[in-house]
Amino acid sequence: MAQSRIFLLTGFAPFRGERVNPSWEIARNLDGDEIGAFKVKSVKVPVGCATAVRRINAAIVRYRPRAILGLGQAGGRPAISIEKVAINLADEHSGAQDDKFGADAKPVIAGAPEAYFARIPIAAVMRELRRREIPAQISLSAGAYACNALMYASLHLTRRQKRLPVGFIHLPYDSRQSARHPNAPSMALAVMETAIRAVAEIIARAI
Repeated sequence: MAQSRIFLLTGFAPFRGERVNPSWEIARNLDGDEIGAFKVKSVKVPVGCATAVRRINAAIVRYRPRAILGLGQAGGRPAISIEKVAINLADEHSGAQDDKFGADAKPVIAGAPEAYFARIPIAAVMRELRRREIPAQISLSAGAYACNALMYASLHLTRRQKRLPVGFIHLPYDSRQSARHPNAPSMALAVMETAIRAVAEIIARAI
C-alpha cells in the first residue's frame, strides 16, 4: 500500500465520556474509497497531544501519503471549521475544568517554528461547501490540544514537501450526541460526511 497514491485521513477516538466521535465515524466510512487518483487510508488516533504526534508520524512513515486531512470534534461549534493555522503549543489539560489548564503547556515539537499554515485550497473548499448549503467557516484557532498537535505535526513532518496538501477540519457534535448536549449545536453525520468527501475531492484535484 505504501506505493499507492494514498490520501491519509485521520479521525479521533471518542473522549470525555462520549460514545462516538464524528471525526472517526466519517474517516472509517471513507476508508478504502477511491477519490480521484487516490485511495483513502483512514487512521484512528488516540486523544492526547503526544499520542497524536506519534500516531501521525508513524502513519506518514508507513503510508507516504500524497495528501493528509485530519478530522476532529469541536463540540459547541455550529459549523464545519476549516482550520487555517496550527501553533507549536501542546497542552494536555486543554479544556479541562480544573486549575491545571495551561500549567503544563509545552511545544508540540521542540525547536520547531511557532506556527504553520494549512496547505489546502481553503477558498475553493469554502465555495463548494457554501454551494452545497453546508454550514462552514474558516477557523484561525485549532486550540492547543490533540487536534492542533496532530495538525502541527503533520505540517512539520512534511515541511519539505511544499506541494503536499495538509489540512485539518473540526466537526460539530453528531446529532446523536445531542441528548448529552441539548443546548449545543449539532449536525447529522451524513451531512458532515458529504462535506468531507467534497473537501477530499477538491484537494485531490489540486494535486
